[in-house]
Amino acid sequence: MFRFEDPIYLWLLLAVPVLFLVRFVVWKQRKNKLKKFGDPQLLRQLMPDASVARPRVKFALLMAALSLLIVLLARPQMGSRISKEKRNGIETIIALDISNSMMATDVVPSRLDKSKLLVENLVDHFTNDKIGLVVFAGDAFVQLPITSDYVSAKMFLQNIDPSLIASQGTDIARAIDVSMHSFTQAEKVGKAIIVITDGEDHEGGAVEAAKIARKKGINVFILGVGDPKGAPIPTGDGGYMTDNTGQTVMSALNEEMCREVAKAGSGVYIHVDNTSDAQSRLNNELTKLQKGETESVVYSEYDEQFQAFGILVILLLIIEICILESRNPLLKNVKIFKKK
Repeated sequence: MFRFEDPIYLWLLLAVPVLFLVRFVVWKQRKNKLKKFGDPQLLRQLMPDASVARPRVKFALLMAALSLLIVLLARPQMGSRISKEKRNGIETIIALDISNSMMATDVVPSRLDKSKLLVENLVDHFTNDKIGLVVFAGDAFVQLPITSDYVSAKMFLQNIDPSLIASQGTDIARAIDVSMHSFTQAEKVGKAIIVITDGEDHEGGAVEAAKIARKKGINVFILGVGDPKGAPIPTGDGGYMTDNTGQTVMSALNEEMCREVAKAGSGVYIHVDNTSDAQSRLNNELTKLQKGETESVVYSEYDEQFQAFGILVILLLIIEICILESRNPLLKNVKIFKKK
């Protein structure tokens, strides 16, 4: 496959036919002036070494060199190059709760935004590790398959909001199960599921799911976001969510349940508040996990082709310089170009 890194430069190629047109107009004007100056046959006799073909060839060579130079600036690339890179790190799946209760503002700016900021800082802390994103509410699905592409991880993270899942609720067991099946098959590598939630588990089964993960060698960390005292849930129109009786719904962090799940998953529970303590503690806990050689990272890069175009430009310029405007007296017997 052939492509250009900077195709905008190709628009400069439109200048080449314009220069040819200008050259043609100048040649016609010069020819008309010579006709007025004298008889063409007499002029050829007076200028025996003049050549019509040589200037044309030199101009064509210059235009060819200019065209190739423009193509060179556009950075032509062809095919693909497969590179393999082995990394020595851990694998982490972030399971982020995006239920409506995560919009509560008892943590600034909100539980969800604070969680996204925490994950972004965690990604910045990674070097040779892999990361994946799972979002959950009443259901769970993979938002980003496990990868070493931290730029993509941040991009997907920014697009996360409660509207991604229509089924509301908080099914932590489902989130852990989806996360367990999102790791690579690499062995002897520390693997962690980081569940970020306010702990309002409406479905149950989270402790059992965490135990299954532990048996598979996966540590389950729980990051509890919010205030145990509870906070109202904004509806986006300036009001707060209410129940069937019209009472304001208060969403409280369930720390007891979070601790139970973390213990069952051989991990730790970390409370996320308005400080950076949770970030530091999480980073410290992850450094304790065994680092191992993860599966080879395979990625494709287009192979640069500008070198070949550069060599052609140089050759054309050398040839153009070697060709004189008039016949070389030393080579008068070599008739490559016609005399005027």
